[in-house]
This record gives sequence, structure tokens and C-alpha cells, in this order.
Amino acid sequence: MEWNDVYDKNRNLTGKVHRRGTPWEEGEYGLVACVWVYDGRGHVLLTRRAKGKTFAGTWENSGGAVQAGESSREAIARELFEETGIEAKPEEFELLDTDRDRNMFYDHYCLKRRVRLKDIVLLPGETDDVMWASFGKIHWMIRSGKICRIIGSQFLRQEKALRLRNMHKFKR
Repeated sequence: MEWNDVYDKNRNLTGKVHRRGTPWEEGEYGLVACVWVYDGRGHVLLTRRAKGKTFAGTWENSGGAVQAGESSREAIARELFEETGIEAKPEEFELLDTDRDRNMFYDHYCLKRRVRLKDIVLLPGETDDVMWASFGKIHWMIRSGKICRIIGSQFLRQEKALRLRNMHKFKR
């Protein structure tokens, strides 16, 4: 059973906790952290959602709910490790933006890591494949429905910031 801290509309902790999978009360919010891992050579790491999950078979970035007592950065470090085996300290993640929907705040991070695909450790039941994708390929995947709509929208909103960080620096 997983518990999450409850926030108010201004993202202040309320002192209450929420059991994952149960409905949120009016005016209560949870927190989700997501990360775009990039290699500095124009590619972004994507994982595929495993069978049995919502949006199964679609590609996404790593992320998940922040558990009670965790900070957003602690949660994204934990989620990234659980889903890919990539280790990073909470302070290594760079915040891209924050947004909110009906009952959830979202913190979107990026992290520069060059990792060989064969070194990725997928979490059974969560992810079943991994790839490095170029920006062009991600656009094609969004258009063809291979990336779920929500993740595609997040990518398009954050693409400019990701491109600026992910440009290969040529030696002169």
C-alpha cells in the first residue's frame, strides 16, 4: 500500500496523507515527478509501458508519484532507478517546469546521462523496452500514437528547453 502527501491548491502540505488508488477529495492534490534523460548528443531516453499497465505498449519518460515524506527530487531519483537502474543524486536533476491539473502537481526534470542501452535494468511489470530517440523520432512517435497523448503534450511543452541542453558541442 502506497501513501502520498496531500497538498492544497497552493502546494502547501496539509499534514494529511492519501492512499494511492483512492479518489482525491475536492481541493486535495498529490505530486508526481517526471524526468527526461538526455545524452547531450540529441537523444532522449524512452521506456515502454509494460503489458497490464494503463497505456500499455506506449513509450514515455520515467516518473511516478511522490511518496509520503519524500521530496520531488528524492522521488524522481527513486523512480528513475526503479524503472531503469540509472542512479543519480536528487540534486543532479534540473527542474524544467511545474504544472497542475485537477488533483495533481507535476514536477518535470531533466538529467544528462550517457548510458548504454544494454546497461539499462528494466522493472518487470513497469517497463518492457527502452530506446534512445532523436527529437524527430519522438515527433513521429507522438503523431503515430506510440507515445501517449499526455506524455507527448509534456514533451512538446518542454522540447525547447530539452533541445538547448541536448545540443552536441563540437570542438573547434
